[in-house]
Amino acid sequence: MEENFPTLKLKPPLFYNWNIGIRFELGVDYDSDEIFEGCPYLNGVYKRAITLFKSLHSSEDKIYIVVNVNDFADGETFNRKLNIFSKYVNDKSVLYKLQQRTIPYIFPEDDEDGTYRTHRFTLKGKTSDLQYAAILKAICNQDMGLKPSISHDVFFINIDRGTIFHVYDDRGCDLVATSTNTIRDIYEEYNDWILYYDRKQIEKVFKKGS
Repeated sequence: MEENFPTLKLKPPLFYNWNIGIRFELGVDYDSDEIFEGCPYLNGVYKRAITLFKSLHSSEDKIYIVVNVNDFADGETFNRKLNIFSKYVNDKSVLYKLQQRTIPYIFPEDDEDGTYRTHRFTLKGKTSDLQYAAILKAICNQDMGLKPSISHDVFFINIDRGTIFHVYDDRGCDLVATSTNTIRDIYEEYNDWILYYDRKQIEKVFKKGS
């Protein structure tokens, strides 16, 4: 992380905090009255998120999965076991590599009293160690009232490719990289999925990197 993204703080929005990246739209034609398990909207969201992940990560790529758990000191007991990992890892022995550290709250502008903290969990492994499709679906479920759901920010750092992939919710995801060449194939193949609002900025970056 320090070598490839030395100035990037691992928090959303990644796209606006790094000079090389793509913001993709995942959710299309949202209708609050048509949200249910197996509905067309969510199936479309899942398909895009999983397709992008698979296009970006090969099964043997070395990756870090990093989860930020924000602690607002509201009296609740903090669960250090965090089942995001235990539920979605194929080989439980990989969990011995799980690391956790507590850092200052990653959004200090929202913490006037300085009482909040962020617990950062990091697990190193290979793509094949993860049930990544299930993780992505759970992230996309977070605002849908469906289970399972993951409300924490989850970042997939691909060491071999020099990329970070972050699905922020059912609306979209960010992909940042050390080089435009690293993700140019993704940019070209899934160009229709790029979020319209940021398209001009993204195109400028890739034309500049040609």
